Amino acid sequence: MKKGQLILIPTVVSEDTQNQVLSQSIFEACGRLDYFAVENVRTSRRFISTLKLGRNIEEIDFRILNKDTPDSELGFWVDLLLNGSDVGLMSESGCPGIADPGSKLVKAAHQKKIKVIPLVGPSSIFLALMASGFNGQSFVFHGYVPIDKKEKRSFIQRLEKDSRTHQTQIFMDTPYRNNQLFETLMTTCQESTMVCIARDITGNDEMIASKTVKEWKGNPPDLHKMPTIFLLYSN
Repeated sequence: MKKGQLILIPTVVSEDTQNQVLSQSIFEACGRLDYFAVENVRTSRRFISTLKLGRNIEEIDFRILNKDTPDSELGFWVDLLLNGSDVGLMSESGCPGIADPGSKLVKAAHQKKIKVIPLVGPSSIFLALMASGFNGQSFVFHGYVPIDKKEKRSFIQRLEKDSRTHQTQIFMDTPYRNNQLFETLMTTCQESTMVCIARDITGNDEMIASKTVKEWKGNPPDLHKMPTIFLLYSN
């Protein structure tokens, strides 16, 4: 029996931008696939609806695959794929497998020699790097910064040190803590260190700017509850 394919489906990183940022292949895949592994069923159903594909959402099988999903439950998806059904892996925001728990299903697919097909779509991490002007050949994405203030400060100090090797440091925080993270950057980093702030990428309130800490101190942005990517770099 011919195996199915695991289709990696990027979603929008800002609402109501599907026609501007999604490739035609995403519309086509979402128009034909009957099985989706998703982080959140409600938001995934809403995303498919915004594509206006004329499908009956009730006939599509959405099932949770998130950071709490044990590896033992991946067998459901692997069996579907081995039995010939194509499966869509959908991120909550941006590209599956990048800062996303779906990578464990991708790993399982490769172990079973199932074809994995990544579709073209937005990634706030890479869009921020592209627009930063920082080193795009040597970079590290660290995910979320620590919550504890002392640990966060030590974390940033370590990243700033690593940035002096001409390696771009990329990180983020929960949107409602963005302003606090900005303040920690301002009080922790040297004034000559470059900071890129990429807020609401592709959205109506998009702002991407690279400045020194000294320059940012004179013109602090409002990042509260706005999806934001932070980058550090030292020349």
